[in-house]
Amino acid sequence: MAEKNTVQVLIGGKITRLSGYESVEYLEKVALYLNHKLGEISEVKGWRRMTSDMKGTLLSLNLADDYFKAKQRAEELEEELESKDQDIYNLRQELVSLQVLMDNMKRNSGQKH
Repeated sequence: MAEKNTVQVLIGGKITRLSGYESVEYLEKVALYLNHKLGEISEVKGWRRMTSDMKGTLLSLNLADDYFKAKQRAEELEEELESKDQDIYNLRQELVSLQVLMDNMKRNSGQKH
């Protein structure tokens, strides 16, 4: 079983303890990402006057937006990869067909001599 890691990080100006089976570096990366998002949304007009619940909701919406955009991009890349795999398969089939055709032509030209 993997070892659980714990690290103290600074999120939104507060020290927070993160624990998980991921590496310490990964947990720190998550905290850094959250701080980046908090920095982005804190520039929204009226941020300082929002309640903590509203700030949490806005942060959650932004994180969900990032997630769905990344998921869509991953799906697009997967489709592109599948398409390229199919193109490679088709080119290989065409190459085999051309090699067979060349072999047949060589055999036929050798029989005429």
